[in-house]
Amino acid sequence: MFHVKICGVTTAADAAMVAAAGGDAIGLNFIAGSPRYLDLDRGRVVAAAVPVGVLKVGVFAGTPAADIRRIAHELALDAIQLHGHLDGDRQPIDPPGLCRELDGVPVIRAVRMDHSRPGLEGLASARQWIGAAAAAGAAPAMVIIDATVPGGTSPGQLGGTGALVDWGALARTGGLPVPMALAGGLTRENVAEAIRITGLRAVDTASGVEASPGQKDPQKVRDFVAAARQALGLPR
Repeated sequence: MFHVKICGVTTAADAAMVAAAGGDAIGLNFIAGSPRYLDLDRGRVVAAAVPVGVLKVGVFAGTPAADIRRIAHELALDAIQLHGHLDGDRQPIDPPGLCRELDGVPVIRAVRMDHSRPGLEGLASARQWIGAAAAAGAAPAMVIIDATVPGGTSPGQLGGTGALVDWGALARTGGLPVPMALAGGLTRENVAEAIRITGLRAVDTASGVEASPGQKDPQKVRDFVAAARQALGLPR
């Protein structure tokens, strides 16, 4: 779906700047409590500034399908990113059936490497979720591998923390049955190495290109996009 996504864009000016830098997807965060949170009015302004050809991705966690569909329709979102937990006791949870409930809007599923159960490879839970989603009628179009978060993490801190994924462990997992992207602590300094080690063809960052939470740094954005596109062998 994308090669270089800049997430947590909060202003129209930043949206235009990311697109001009060569980012091909922009994330709009609708998770309350996040420093990058957008309400519907602000989201509408940011979405309107995204040029044709750049994906508008709405990021949600634990939001009812009807509310997601309404926001996606009003802002003409191109895809939905589900960032809640896969299962278990931790909230918020985005269950596998949500893909089908979103009525054909492409879903990007954020997942995390799980090292909590001895003998279980890190993406087993993600693989199970994808299978359950497919069995329910619709699998995600893409998966983003994000950094692991501790139990009790608030919804607004499920992403954009700057924590890194274990790239080597990810490279050894054998992958998933859908296209994969890498997130988690990526910066202009490390994105090329992350791509080299994991072999993934898409990257996503939020805090790694910021001057402060929710405010993008234009030079960091330009440098990140340029480094990622060069490492991926894409035209600059």
